[in-house]
Amino acid sequence: MRRERFELIFPLLALALSLFMVDVDAASSLQPPVKLRWHYYYNTCRYAEEYVQHQVKSFYEKDKTIAPKLLRLLYSDCFVTGCDASILLHGQNSEKTAPQNRGLGGFIFIDKIKKVLEARCPGVVSCSDILNLATRDAVHLAGAPSYPVFTGRRDGMTSTAASVDLPSPSISWEASLAYFRSKGLDVLDMVTLLGAHSMGRAHCSFMEDRLYNFNNTGKPDPSMKASFLAEMRKLCPPRLKKGRRDPLVFLNPASGSKYSFTNSYYSRVLTNESVLGVDQQLLFGDDTKQITQEFAAGFEDFRRSFALSMSRMGNIKVLTGKEGEIRKNCRFTN
Repeated sequence: MRRERFELIFPLLALALSLFMVDVDAASSLQPPVKLRWHYYYNTCRYAEEYVQHQVKSFYEKDKTIAPKLLRLLYSDCFVTGCDASILLHGQNSEKTAPQNRGLGGFIFIDKIKKVLEARCPGVVSCSDILNLATRDAVHLAGAPSYPVFTGRRDGMTSTAASVDLPSPSISWEASLAYFRSKGLDVLDMVTLLGAHSMGRAHCSFMEDRLYNFNNTGKPDPSMKASFLAEMRKLCPPRLKKGRRDPLVFLNPASGSKYSFTNSYYSRVLTNESVLGVDQQLLFGDDTKQITQEFAAGFEDFRRSFALSMSRMGNIKVLTGKEGEIRKNCRFTN
């Protein structure tokens, strides 16, 4: 990404977000158009978005982990076969059983919202739209912007663990960018969406290579700040025996149990205190470092970029029209 393009990013964001105020194809200026619409359910389930918002607010007041759980759930859905709610399907070899999806949560929230909508508007609102809307509302309560969500997605019919190609959290920034580009996203989207790690938790097994055997050297990742390495080793002792417990740690200790959406994630990248290797890697690319510095210095810049990148992610390989179906139960096809 050339420097002049980066300097134009935020005026572009303002222009792109202004498109959300009219009925146009989603993100039409930045991605191939998809057939989603603003307030798609206005004539068939007029208050669908309000029903979702009310349920999410009720859940959030009791359990703030709903925000990071739904963020990860949406990412795990959209980045595999597209935003088709295939991650929600239950089965012996479904996507949710893949090793990369270990610890995935939030399913019960979607089930409850779907039950409410089915009682009011049977067979109308897709599980895929519910997941996108609920994620938007949850992260907004945590501090993110309340970005517009175009709707009209339909639900996929298949879900297999073999289709899950989510990368390791220890990959290089180059490999991460190649993966994002394979989904139609760019370097700004990647740095922005990784900022979702500003809240939530992960198992120690996802970062133990950084602590004890970086790149099979038998040593820790040299990019980790020494004091932070010592702190993480206390939280994640080496698992020398099979079956030993795998603790959970906060992805962003600065947010911790508050589960708040902030730009402190980027400040920790700059001080070499990232939990996941892929996050720390943002320091090693010219563009990724520049964007990280921008977001660390300006929370509103991050928030505006997050709104656009979440919309772009929500457009990946969506099903519309007569494709797929509208599930009656998000865990099973009709």
